Formats: sequence, C-alpha cells, structure tokens
Amino acid sequence: MSAPRTFAAGYLESLLAGQPRLPASPLAWLNKLRAEAVDRVGVLTVPTIRDEEWRFTDLSPLTKLSFQPVRMPVGLKAADVERFRIEEATTRLVFIDGVHAPELSSAARDGGIVVANLSAAGAAQAAAIDLHLGRHVEFRDSVFAALNTAFLHDGALVVVPRDVSAAAPVHLLFIATQEGAASYPRCLLVAESGSTVTVVEDYVALQPETYFTNAVTEIALSDRAHLDHIRVQRDSGQAFHIANCAVSLANASCYRSVSVALGARISRYDLNVLQTAEGAECTIDGLALIGERQLADTHTCIDHAKPHGVSRQLHKCIAGGAAHAVFNGKIIVRPDAQRTNSSQSSRNLLLTGKAHVDTKPQLEIFADDVKCAHGATVGQLDSEAIFYLTSRGLSDAAARNLLTYAFGAEIIDRIPVASLKHWLEQTVLEQTTRQP
Repeated sequence: MSAPRTFAAGYLESLLAGQPRLPASPLAWLNKLRAEAVDRVGVLTVPTIRDEEWRFTDLSPLTKLSFQPVRMPVGLKAADVERFRIEEATTRLVFIDGVHAPELSSAARDGGIVVANLSAAGAAQAAAIDLHLGRHVEFRDSVFAALNTAFLHDGALVVVPRDVSAAAPVHLLFIATQEGAASYPRCLLVAESGSTVTVVEDYVALQPETYFTNAVTEIALSDRAHLDHIRVQRDSGQAFHIANCAVSLANASCYRSVSVALGARISRYDLNVLQTAEGAECTIDGLALIGERQLADTHTCIDHAKPHGVSRQLHKCIAGGAAHAVFNGKIIVRPDAQRTNSSQSSRNLLLTGKAHVDTKPQLEIFADDVKCAHGATVGQLDSEAIFYLTSRGLSDAAARNLLTYAFGAEIIDRIPVASLKHWLEQTVLEQTTRQP
C-alpha cells in the first residue's frame, strides 16, 4: 500500500470514529444502508488533484485537520438564530451541528405537506423514504456521499402530496457552532404528481470557526411537479463545505435552482440532474462570490435521457483577492433524447490580478435532432463602463462596486423569496465594496 493511500485510509478511519455512537434505526433497511456506506468508505479514498474531477481543488488543507461529530449540540435560543429567519417561511426545520433542534423548528401548516426530521418520521413516511433515500446520490463511488450516508440519522424530510401547492416556502436551516465539528446534513425532498413547492436549503455559521460540513440532498419530482430550490452556503470563512445533490425529474416536471456560495475556505458543490421522462425542464442558476484565498468549486451534470427535455443554466463567479473559482458543467444528450433544447453559460469576473477562474462547459450529444449551445467568458470590469460612470460623478471605486454588484445581482434577482433576495442583495453589495 502506498503512503498516500495509507494516509487517506487513516484519515477516513478517523472521520468514521464517531459513527458507532449512532442509535440504530427501527428500519432494518436503513441500518443496512448505513452499514454498506461504512464498507464503501473503507474502499474509497479522498480525491486529490490527480483525479480529473478534482484537479483544480486541493483538499490537503482539509485532510490535515481532525473533525468529529458533536456529542452534545450547543443549546441555542430563538434570539440566537433570529437573524436567519425568512419572513415568508411559516415552516422551518433547524439543525445545530447536524442535530435536529425541535425547539427552534416550526411544524408544517400547509395543505398536508410533511416537513419533519428524517429519523422521527421513519415509520410514518417509510414508503417515500425507502423509495428515494440513498437512491439518487450515488454514494458507492463518492467517498463524501458515502461518509454522509454512514452517518444517516437526523435529516430534513419534505414530502409534498399529490396536487398540493405550497403557499409559503419551506426553510431548512443548518447552523454550525463548534470548532472542529463534522456535520453530515441530509435532505430528502419528494414532490408528488402535480405538486408545487419552494424549498430554501440554508447553511450558516454563528462564529468564525473551522469546521467540516458534508451535505447530501436527494430530490425526486413526479409527473408535473414543480420545485424551486434555493441553496445558500454562507459558512464561516474558515470552514470546509462539501455537498452532493441529485435530482430526478419525471414527465413534464420542472426544477428551478438558484445556488449561492459566499463562505467557506474550500467549498465544493456537485449537482446532478437526471431527466428520466419526456418533457422535463430544469433551470439552474449559480453564483460564487469569493475573496482572499477562498476556493469555490461547482460541478454540474444535466443528463437528458428522454425526448423533449429543456435545460437552461447560467453560472457566475466573482473572484477577488487571491481567490480561485472553478466551474465544470456537463450536458449529456442521450440517443433517445431527441428534440432536446439546452443552453449553458459560464460568466466569470476577476477583480484582481491574483484571482483566477477555471471554467469548463461541456456538451456530450448522442442525438441528432437537438438544439444545444454553451459558452464561457472570463474577464475584468469593462473599462468603458467604468469611464461612463466616473464621467457622471461616481468615484472609480464606486463605479467598480456598482458594476460588480450588478454582475452578481442578476442571479440573486431570480430567487422567488423576497426577504432572502433582499438580504443577499445587501450581502453582495457589502462584499463587493470590501473587495480589493
């Protein structure tokens, strides 16, 4: 066994050290799923820059540190998390360092929608859980997804019944509080036929600590279901955030996603969308706003497996300081996916000479009757636009901040939750003002 493999195995064993303390589930198949995930962690390794899919993301700063799940979560009061409240959301699930906090959560009140802690809802929602949990994110080939599955216990479960339209968004809030903590957030979102719902998946920190968040989200949309999925990663600037999300789209279903990455020393988000039936549609928008020595890596794959599918994607990165942004977006059109209409755009803004972006949009087309396009740009602020604004009385710094804000605000404006959109607009404006 080579030295790197030995080190990687030892590191993964240290992460698994807290797993035996998990209580057994009353669902036998769930215990089996966790056991299989533990076995997979023993086989897999931590990816390095020698792996093609990770060649721009060096995880060695993560593997030099020790993290363990918390034994006793910090007791928080409502006032401690008030600033994270979303006004429009009447239903909220809160998790502190990966542990469900029922005293800070509010129950579902909207048309029979199930919003519950995964471990508590096991028996009542066994059919939905069994059908989808661990079925969409492929943990057998991903060490971080396997680690998350090995620690499966608490998690966010959202089930929207047939033909129900949720009037208010559902807020899933994951709060990090402790230095050296490893948390494994899990979300399962199931939208039955003809249903409509908006879900906000929100990662926040109370202190500027170093911790490790390893999240997995699985989403299943039945025929004609509609989901707006807003994902906000605003971790501590010293944190590590790895996340996997898989989406399965049935006939004529519609998935709209907006993801915003602001925090973390190193973050990686893998989003995989599979269109399993005709007429499925997805719109994926993303923004990474980073500075100093942050690294934000986004990998997406939209897999058109059936005819008449539609996908639109716009991803933007704003990198200041010595930050490094990565975008790898793949669109696959299978032989049976005729009449696919797909477009992808990666637009990137460098604010300093030390910041850099690696972007790689990809098309893999195996059908002949399709309409597909992709493109990527990397550049700095338009000097003519800066001159125009300064000629009308703005300072050079104000002109640059305004243009940077406008670049990012295009993505923020697509969020359908007004109070969250306003907060993010203010945050983008403040961060662009602070950028060198």
